[in-house]
Amino acid sequence: MPMKIVWTTLRTSAVLFIVCCVIYQLAITGIAKLIMPHQASGSLIYNSQHQVIGSELIGQQFKDPQFFQGRVSSVDYNANGSGSSNLAPSNPALIERMKASIEAWKKQNPDVPVSSLPMDLITNSGSGLDPDISPGAALAQVPRISKLTGVSEDKLQALIAQTTTSPQLGMLGNSAVNVLKLNIGLEQLQAGSNS
Repeated sequence: MPMKIVWTTLRTSAVLFIVCCVIYQLAITGIAKLIMPHQASGSLIYNSQHQVIGSELIGQQFKDPQFFQGRVSSVDYNANGSGSSNLAPSNPALIERMKASIEAWKKQNPDVPVSSLPMDLITNSGSGLDPDISPGAALAQVPRISKLTGVSEDKLQALIAQTTTSPQLGMLGNSAVNVLKLNIGLEQLQAGSNS
């Protein structure tokens, strides 16, 4: 009698494994690819040669000062693992890192006073991979980028307005600008002015 229970248990476990871990996963993935293929594939962004240049969901570091800069990353934008330093506001290491970020800001943006420096440009996101900044953080970078690229401030401000997303359902979250999409738009503006 106990062997019959063991075999019944094993068969039930195997059937449940196949239903829950294989069939269910394939069905949900298939439905997602039909309903929202872009999101189900990782919200990837492609260049004109159809090569992946990033994802809307994962931030990237742009070291060249002629591009818009994103938030500080605790993990150097390594998407293999997200995380934050979890340093308290009173921690000396965090204070020094923020001072260094402010000094770098002053060096790259001498025309913009530190008093108007948006906090999201010197603070980490919880994941270290946040792809978005606030519209104010994007606008604060306009004088530097205009000077380095030759694109007028009016065109840059219009680009920021065009790439700004509103809070979900008009109330969940804040308005945000995806830095990768913003820099793609900036490259397109530069290509248009050079042609």
